[in-house]
Parts: sequence; C-alpha cells; structure tokens
Amino acid sequence: MIEMLTEMFSYNFIIRAFIVGTLVSLCAALLGVTLVLKRYSMIGDGLSHVGFGALAVAASLNLAPLEVAVPVIIIAAFFLLRLSENSKINGDAAIAIISSTALAVGVVCVSISGVNTDLNTYLFGSILSTTTTDAIMCAVLAAVVIVVFILFYNKIFAVTFDESFSRATGLKTGVYNTAVALLTALTIVIGMRIMGTLLISALIIFPAVSSMRICKKFKSVIICSGVMSICCFFIGMCVSYSLDTPTGASVVIVNAVVFVVFWIVEIIKSKCKIKK
Repeated sequence: MIEMLTEMFSYNFIIRAFIVGTLVSLCAALLGVTLVLKRYSMIGDGLSHVGFGALAVAASLNLAPLEVAVPVIIIAAFFLLRLSENSKINGDAAIAIISSTALAVGVVCVSISGVNTDLNTYLFGSILSTTTTDAIMCAVLAAVVIVVFILFYNKIFAVTFDESFSRATGLKTGVYNTAVALLTALTIVIGMRIMGTLLISALIIFPAVSSMRICKKFKSVIICSGVMSICCFFIGMCVSYSLDTPTGASVVIVNAVVFVVFWIVEIIKSKCKIKK
C-alpha cells in the first residue's frame, strides 16, 4: 500500500489532481448539505449540463474552455433562481428547462464542428487533463467558495432551515440563496476536469445524504460530510490508479458504497433504540 502511494504521488499530474479533487470535494460537501436540505440538490446536475454546453461552444470557437464556462455557469445559476421563483415554474422544472436546453446546444455544436476529443474529458472526467494552470485557477475558485461559506455560515444556516422566518426577521434570503447557487456554480466549474460534467453532481449529493444517516445536527453533518467527501475522493483515486479505471466513476462508486454502509448503520441504530 505504501509503495503504491509513493509511486502514485511521484507523478506531478497525480499531485495536481489530488489537490484539485480535495478542494472540489470539500466545496461540494459544504454546499451539498444546504442544497439537499432545501430540496435543491439537482441544481448541480443542471449546472453541469450548462457547463457542457458552454465547453462545447468554446471548443467550437477555439476559445479557452474554463474561461468561457465560468461566467456562463454563474449566469445560468442566477437565471435558474429567478426562473424557479416564478410561481408558474417550480425548481425541478426550471432545472430541466435550462439543463436540457444547454445540453442540446452542446450536442449541436459538437455535431457541427466535429470537435469531440477534449469534450469527452469534460463529460466523463480525466485525471490526466489537469494542468498547472487549471490547478491554480481551481485553487483560487475553491478558496473563494470556502471563505464565503465560512463568513456567511450563520446566514446560510438560517436560510436553509426556515426561509420564511428568516425573511420575516429582515434577512435578505434572496441574496443568500443566490450566493449558494453561485458558489455551487463555481464548484461545478472546478470539478469538471476530474469528475466530468455527468458525475460532478454526485459529489454534492452523496456526502450530504450519507452524513445525515448518522448525524443529526447541522454542524456535525457539515463536518462529517466534508471529511467523508475528501476520504472518498482519496480512496477513489487510489482505486482508479491501481485498477486503471476512470477517476470520476471510481470516486462516485466509493461514495455509493459509503452511503450504503451508513444506511445500514442507521438501520441497526434504529433497531437497537427500539429494543431498548
């Protein structure tokens, strides 16, 4: 095991991928708890499809992919919130509208331009595609997400559990809902290289729902989710390296296994309480 880790981390691209993956996992876990509790967890899936559309357009026009994807996904997150606040269109319908449209635009652009090699790495993730520039950019964006979340933790907590009461007390709930959506958008952007646009939403959902199986307080769920997400990414990356499997898919499978384990633990705990 030690020999494998030594060999694995002797490669620079592995180190870059581990740094980026750890930051992405932490950001996704922090935001995932809030999104799951607000029943808005599929926003990650919707924004990842928007990211694919933006990347497809950028590749077709020979533009820098991430530089195009960042503003597009942020705008989509803001527009998604505005659309979902319309009483005639609920949240899941808004996500479906935006994600399907963006995916269709991406497919058409790929079909017309004939560019598909680079886009495959964004669809399914590729640990080899993480450059030093990507790592630096991802580190900066991740730092922004983590710092903003910590600074506004109490406000986000209030909006998550009782938005109506928070609004009644004068809290600008719309501002903090928008902030959560924008932070989610940044997390999607920095995770697309390793996890892929089709799998990045799993990092948002799995750690949160797994932690909620055994933890009951918001802060404990946040901490457990963050630690679990980082550990699952590390294990998934090791599995990917040793078995030569896709990194993103390996990480998702590890998260799924952990969820099943935590679910079984929850069942056992509930049965023990009943017997007592």
